[in-house]
Amino acid sequence: MAEIGKGVTAGKLASNVQKKFTRAQEKVLQKLGKADETRDTAFEETVVNFNKQMAEGIKLQKDLKAYLVAVKTMHDASRRLQDCLADMYEPEWFGKEEVDALAEDTDMLWTDYSQKISENSLTSMDSYLAQFPEIKARIAKRDRKMVDFDSARHHFAALQKGKKKDEAKIAKAEEELGRAQKVFEELNVELQDELPVLWDSRVGLYVNTFQNMARYQEKFHREMGKLTQNLNDVMTKLDEQRLAKKGGKAAGATGDPEKSEGANHSAAADSSPKKAVTNSSEGELPPGFIYKVKAMHDYVATDGDELELKSGDMVLVLAFDNPDEQDDGWLMGIKESTWLQNRNISVKGVFPENFTQKV
Repeated sequence: MAEIGKGVTAGKLASNVQKKFTRAQEKVLQKLGKADETRDTAFEETVVNFNKQMAEGIKLQKDLKAYLVAVKTMHDASRRLQDCLADMYEPEWFGKEEVDALAEDTDMLWTDYSQKISENSLTSMDSYLAQFPEIKARIAKRDRKMVDFDSARHHFAALQKGKKKDEAKIAKAEEELGRAQKVFEELNVELQDELPVLWDSRVGLYVNTFQNMARYQEKFHREMGKLTQNLNDVMTKLDEQRLAKKGGKAAGATGDPEKSEGANHSAAADSSPKKAVTNSSEGELPPGFIYKVKAMHDYVATDGDELELKSGDMVLVLAFDNPDEQDDGWLMGIKESTWLQNRNISVKGVFPENFTQKV
């Protein structure tokens, strides 16, 4: 049995060698213009599109993987930073439990974000690209079978034109031509149906991929924004407590009777207009004044009721006439310089709290 097997293998090998030789000979004749070549311009265009589509898919997959690596790197950096804060945050400080909870929630948010990218976007890309190698192999096979068909066609034509016609050889050549034509046309028709459908499928893939990415990013940044705002609030309150404690100690250490007298006088004269020292000059504060802030960044107003800020502007924060109208993260105020110039409260406006710092 082993010898028969070897014989079959050897025969198949010889047949393959003969096919390669015949194809190479046919291609040489075609290049020299001594034999015509079957051409299908429309099919060739679909193959160009196929190669372009495969190259674009591979690049998108590569860039998605690079993006995921960057997300995981940022996740690791965020975890280290949050752990560092939690380790440094002393137990008796304000918001210790909140800081620990924020660190845990931040880590979970990063984990969920990276998992969604990996399990959805990258998985879809892997499935999409998995179909290309098999189709590419069939295109190459179709090209080989086309050469076989051309070769069989030319061989049959040569026997028919020969001076000494051998009917047996002609019949055999005609049979081989029919077989070669059938194999080629089956592959050709299949690919002509499949390649345009595959080309159109890229649109749906790109839409789904980037819609999902946009949705994941929007949710991630929205939730992360809430966590960072909460952390900022904890830090603000911690600093307020520190300043209050520091100010209380300083006032108690002076023992200045005039300050006590001033405090008593202030309590007794509650109905008198409020006074404050502003820019090294004494001036009356606007009604509804709460505290003062300093703009740390420029803010360009996008609506008529907003206050435009330049870094360094001092703003007098006012209470809202209707507390229900106050949005989270926004304050009402008037620039101190504007108030000092005309005492006109109508020029007040809203502005984002995180662009300022309390003074």
